[in-house]
Amino acid sequence: MKKKDIRSLTLTELKSIFIEMGEKAFRAKQVYSWLWQRAAQSFDEMTNLSKPLRQQLNDQFVINAITIARQQQSADGTIKMGFQLFDGHLIEGVLIPANDRMTACVSSQVGCSLACKFCATGFLPRKRNLNADEIFDQVVLLNQQALEHYDRPLSNIVYMGMGEPLLNYKNVLKSVHHITSPEGLDRSPKRITVSTAGIAKMIKKLADDETKFNLALSLHAANDEKRNEIMAINETNSLAVLAEALRYYYKKTRRKVTYEYIAFDQFNDSLVDAKELVQFCRIVPCKVNIIEYNQVKGVRFTKSKEDRLLTFQQYLEQKDITTTLRRSRGKDIDAACGQLANLEKES
Repeated sequence: MKKKDIRSLTLTELKSIFIEMGEKAFRAKQVYSWLWQRAAQSFDEMTNLSKPLRQQLNDQFVINAITIARQQQSADGTIKMGFQLFDGHLIEGVLIPANDRMTACVSSQVGCSLACKFCATGFLPRKRNLNADEIFDQVVLLNQQALEHYDRPLSNIVYMGMGEPLLNYKNVLKSVHHITSPEGLDRSPKRITVSTAGIAKMIKKLADDETKFNLALSLHAANDEKRNEIMAINETNSLAVLAEALRYYYKKTRRKVTYEYIAFDQFNDSLVDAKELVQFCRIVPCKVNIIEYNQVKGVRFTKSKEDRLLTFQQYLEQKDITTTLRRSRGKDIDAACGQLANLEKES
C-alpha cells in the first residue's frame, strides 16, 4: 500500500483519520503542530506520542521532507542551497544576508514554462509544481542556515526563485498559510513577497482571495514590443491587460505594487524607456526595484552601464517614484536574480 503524504491533509482530515484509528482527536492537533510549527521531518521526533502510535503513523504515512543536496557560499555572504525533492528532482533556494534584513528566496516550480529570454530557469522545461510542504521546507532550511551562519533568523521571504508562483497558485497560497498562521511558523505576511511575470487573471484572484502578502510584478519593459521580445507571457498578458488587473488588485487590497525592472544595456535603459516606465507607474501606487542584470550563458543581453543605470534611476526619482537600485548578490555562485537553474540542468 502506498503511503499517504501526511502534510497534504488538513487538520480536519487528520482528526477524522485519528478517530477512525481509535485515537483521540487531540492527537491530530499534536501531530499537526509537529508538522507545521516544529517542522518535524520524521514521526520519531514526535516524542509526546506513544511509540506504537508513531509506528502506526510511520506505516501509513510519509513526510516528504526536502534535503540539502549542495550548498555554496558567495564571497558576499549569499548562500545558495540545492534542494533534493522526494522524487529526485532538484531545485534551488537562496539566503541573502544584509545589514537590515535576512531574506530567503524560494522556488515554486521545478523548472519554468514561461521561457523569458534573459533567465536561466526559463531555459529549463517545467517538470512539475512544488507542493506546499516543499516550499515550506525551503523556508525552514534557509532559516536554519541564517541562524547557523549569521545568528539571525529570516526577516523576509520572497517567492522569486525557480518557476512562476501564480501558475502554482493553490500550493503557493497553501505554503503562505502554513508560514504565516499561528498554527504554523507564525510569520508576518507583510514580510512575504510573491513575484509574478504577469498572469493578469491570477493577480485579480489574489485580490478576490484577500491575500495579505506583497505583490511584485517582473515588468522589465513598459513597452509591449520590447516586453514581447523578452517575455512571451506579454503576448497574452499585454501591458493594457496587466494595467486593468493591477487597478482591480489595488482597488481591493489598497496595497502598493512593486515593479521589478532588470536594466539591460542599450535595450530598456534609455530615458525614453524611463518615461514609459513613469507612465506605467501612474496606474497604481507603486515602487520600482531596478535590478542589475546577471549574465546568463548563451543570452545576448548584458547589464546596463553604471552611468545609464544612475541616469535612469534619477529620472524616476525626479518624477516622485520610489526607486531602489538592487545590486547583484551571489553572482560568483550563480545565485543572483535570473541565474537559478544549474542543479536541475546537471541532473
